Amino acid sequence: MKTSNALLFILVLLYIDASTEWPTHTVCKEDNLEIHYKSCDPQQDFALSIDHCSDIATHTFDIRAAMVLRHSIKELYVKLDMIINGKTVLTYSETLCGPGHSKLIFCGKKKGEQLYYEGPVTLGIKEIPQGDYTLSAKLTNQDHVTVACADFTVKNYLDY
Repeated sequence: MKTSNALLFILVLLYIDASTEWPTHTVCKEDNLEIHYKSCDPQQDFALSIDHCSDIATHTFDIRAAMVLRHSIKELYVKLDMIINGKTVLTYSETLCGPGHSKLIFCGKKKGEQLYYEGPVTLGIKEIPQGDYTLSAKLTNQDHVTVACADFTVKNYLDY
């Protein structure tokens, strides 16, 4: 009996692992701007929100983000790809945490610690490109392990 229970439990875990996909989350949605995201890390989702979509166009806006770290981040790198019609049209990468410079308050956090940030963010861009496109974001650490990743769907019809 114990063997059959253990086998059933393993099959349930395998089915859940094989069939589970993270939900699509809405970051913000207003008349002319929508931003949604879905975690592309099969083992971890995260939370991100912005109060008002229109604030993004003002250069600096407030966010809330949270997750539990599965990997330590002595060094942290970001890679962003803008994808239109399935083709990468723009790639950007930057070191966020590294020897001698740390741009983020959570640089140096260890595996298992909670990462929570609520406050202002400045993207360093003057406007969000118009149209429908995907932004693929991937954060990796010093061991080239994915700390977090997501595909953001952007639908922007704002007139600047």
